[in-house]
Amino acid sequence: MKLLFLGPPGAGKGTQAQQVAAALGIVHISTGEMFRRHMAGGTPLGERVRRIIDRGDLVPDSLTVEMLLDRISEPDAAAGYILDGFPRTLPQARALDEAVGAGALDSAVVLEASESVLVERMLGRGRDDDTEAAVRNRLDAYRRDTAPLIDFYQERGIAVRVPGEGAAAAITERILGVL
Repeated sequence: MKLLFLGPPGAGKGTQAQQVAAALGIVHISTGEMFRRHMAGGTPLGERVRRIIDRGDLVPDSLTVEMLLDRISEPDAAAGYILDGFPRTLPQARALDEAVGAGALDSAVVLEASESVLVERMLGRGRDDDTEAAVRNRLDAYRRDTAPLIDFYQERGIAVRVPGEGAAAAITERILGVL
């Protein structure tokens, strides 16, 4: 099973991706972790990413797709995977399609929660960069850049909306129930 987890910041994508991956026996692929792994390992891809990040630039979609293709070709991803953190924009989704094909995903799980719950969760994490202004800015960026992916995958018939409020275990059960 090849899944993408979508949703606003604070919706619990990372937490749910880990839980669902464990339940289904598939790998959770976080692009941030993928970048860190390549950089720590000193791979050629990792060195390219390090130079880009050290300049303060964003990693281009083409390089992210290259790393993702490398990752999903590993033996542990043969049974399936959950993508968390990529694609985040329509151009990234199209780049993924060009590289892997429209069959790269079986389902796009969309975790939904009210803005008040999202803000409360993010402010409760205790991170230095989780100020109310920063949180609201991230939510605006999500609505502008990432939310259009919901329609993109809905048109393909693979978007599955799941209420993301309540206890983490209950949310995991909801996700597993719709898959």
